[in-house]
Parts: sequence; structure tokens; C-alpha cells
Amino acid sequence: MANKETKQKAPVQTQAPQEVEKPKFPTEMIDLPSKGLLYPEGHPLREGQIEIKYMTAREEDILTSNNLIQKGLVIDELLKSVIVTKFDFNDISIGDKNAVMLSTRIFGYGKSYQTDVKCPACGNTEADCEFDLTTLEYKEIDEEDFQNANSFEYILPNSNRTITFKYLTHGDESNIQKELERVAKHVGKVQPEITTRLRYQITSVDGEKDPKVINNFIQNELFAMDSKAFREFYLALQPDVDFDMGYLCPACGAQETVDLPISVNFFWPSR
Repeated sequence: MANKETKQKAPVQTQAPQEVEKPKFPTEMIDLPSKGLLYPEGHPLREGQIEIKYMTAREEDILTSNNLIQKGLVIDELLKSVIVTKFDFNDISIGDKNAVMLSTRIFGYGKSYQTDVKCPACGNTEADCEFDLTTLEYKEIDEEDFQNANSFEYILPNSNRTITFKYLTHGDESNIQKELERVAKHVGKVQPEITTRLRYQITSVDGEKDPKVINNFIQNELFAMDSKAFREFYLALQPDVDFDMGYLCPACGAQETVDLPISVNFFWPSR
């Protein structure tokens, strides 16, 4: 493009530009289920890809850390260790985090995954059923639904009230778990998991964004039927890995679809 700016003389460089240091380990770029549409313009994940490195002995140290295992932080620390792209880990959506977890497992220990599966038809449990993790796909999303990044509108079918909501991030999930842990210390108190999660998901009610108004709506005005309908809509629209797998039961012969069980040996496969 020939214009006044491009015709200007480039400034004289007083020193040679520094070369960007390349990683000393093999990495892969993986696509994200969200295609980056949940992130604002300029965010490192907005392009819809993330760079991760292959697991090394250092990551195995993380996986075998009793301290991290007891605190329930081992998987998070593992993913932070393999992610090369620079961004705040709290920003990543849960679906995209699942994709990183899946790719990390495949790059680290291969595509074969053995776990116990309970048949939905007869209840028989098959031990060490083998699945190919590379056959898992992402849920299809319509980009037209993501015009406002991580902000969506939903009209509750029974009350006809309008809410806006967002998809939870890793940071949101961490805060939810901390709240629930505090409540769990009070013996006999109801564990408010659904309402706590709704407080983090719902961002306005009929245009009102005041947290006190939203909390009152969730506690006292949100019909159970509307709550259920919203949760179903939320899951249907959510960008994520589709963990549904085909399963043929050896006991009854039924062909079923099962939600792939993520058990303790997902990152600790038997040798």
C-alpha cells in the first residue's frame, strides 16, 4: 500500500535486533473448542489456538507430588507447566482447559486409555475397557452465537424473564470450590452448589447487574423448571470436548453411548 506512512524512511537502528529465543523442547499448537471466541480482542487465546509442550520428567515430578495431589492441584499445576502461550491461567474457559488436558495426556502417554466402564443398560462393569483418545472431537458451535465474546442472553421459558450469562473460567471454578469448602466446614448446612454456580454464571437479570439483585433472584425467584432449562441450554451451547464415546457391552450386547470416565489413571496409566 503506497501512502505517506509507508513511504517514510525507517528509523536507523543503533543495534542489531535481538532474535527471539526458540523453545528448547518440542511443542504443538492445538485448536481450542471455543475457537477463541470467548476471549476479548487482544487476548493471547483469541486466535483460537494454544501452544503446549510435550511432557518431560519435570512434569512427572508434578504428577507424583503428594502435596499437590492432597491439595487437589496436581492437574492444574501440570497444565500450567506444559502451556507455552503466555496468559493468565485463570482466564481459560473450562472447555478449553479440557482440550489442553486431553492433548497433554495424548502427547505424554499416548492415545490408548484404559478405564472401568459401567453399562447404562444392564449395569455390568467392564474393567480396563480401552478407548482411543484421538477419536474424541470438539462439540460443534455456531460462531453467530458468540458475537459478544463471553456474554450470552437467555429467556427463561416459564417466567419469561431475561438473563445474561457467561461461561465459567478456571478462575471462576477455583473461587466456587473455595466457597463450597468454606460452607462444608459447617456441619449440617446445605451444600449450595447449584446456587453458587449460578451466581458466577448469571451476569444480569432483566438488565439489572447488581449482584444483590441477582443473588435474590437466584435464591427466591428462579423457578426450578427455569433453573433446569437454563443449565441444559448452558451445556448445549458450551464449547468443550465431546466426551461421549460408543460402547459395546460384552455382558448384554447393548450398543450404548457413555460419557468417557476420567479416572485416576488418566494421567497415571498402568505400566
